[in-house]
Amino acid sequence: MQQQQQLMEKPIRILLVDNQTVVRSGVRRLLESRAELEVIGEVGIHADSIALATKEQPDLILITLNEDSDLDILPELLSSSEESRVLILTSIRDPNLHQRAVRLGATGVVLKDTPAEILFKAISKVYLGEVWLSRTTTANVLTRLVRMNDELDAESKKISTLTQREREIVTLIGEGLKNKQIASRLFISEATVRHHFTSIFAKLDVSDRLELIIYAYRFGLIKPPK
Repeated sequence: MQQQQQLMEKPIRILLVDNQTVVRSGVRRLLESRAELEVIGEVGIHADSIALATKEQPDLILITLNEDSDLDILPELLSSSEESRVLILTSIRDPNLHQRAVRLGATGVVLKDTPAEILFKAISKVYLGEVWLSRTTTANVLTRLVRMNDELDAESKKISTLTQREREIVTLIGEGLKNKQIASRLFISEATVRHHFTSIFAKLDVSDRLELIIYAYRFGLIKPPK
């Protein structure tokens, strides 16, 4: 309720991002027809949008999505304005693309052919912290999350079978140590190190050291170098 009152008391500050000047102008006129919306800037995608988002710190960033590559900027854009929420406006109906937008940080997706009132409602909802997605996209996102959780559960069970010594060896391989160096560090023989690797590979279902390193980074057994 308090957030809704704040929404009525001050306009939502919007940064409009689109590479097509004519489209930006049309969307800007539409948004500025509403007293509760304030367009604080309009800019093309890529470097200029990062700079403007950093400077203005908008409440909401409205990105007109024309192609898949337009989404690549999302993580950096959100890093430059951490409190901003992102809403995607697009004519592309591909649920997989909408799902990718969400994974990269967008809070909502609106199709261009929906009525203007729907866009205004989506802006308000996203500004208030809610998610605005089609039923199909929501279902796809939820399905992906369930699969990810199932995968994490399965891998956690594998990781739990590692002994303390095997975990130490995984950590050392993450530091770039060879078998001889690992043996020296742990005061064990190289043959014992090789036996440990055979066991680790079998438990984690990886085939070599490279796969092990990738696996260990992915599931947090070792931390990427800074």
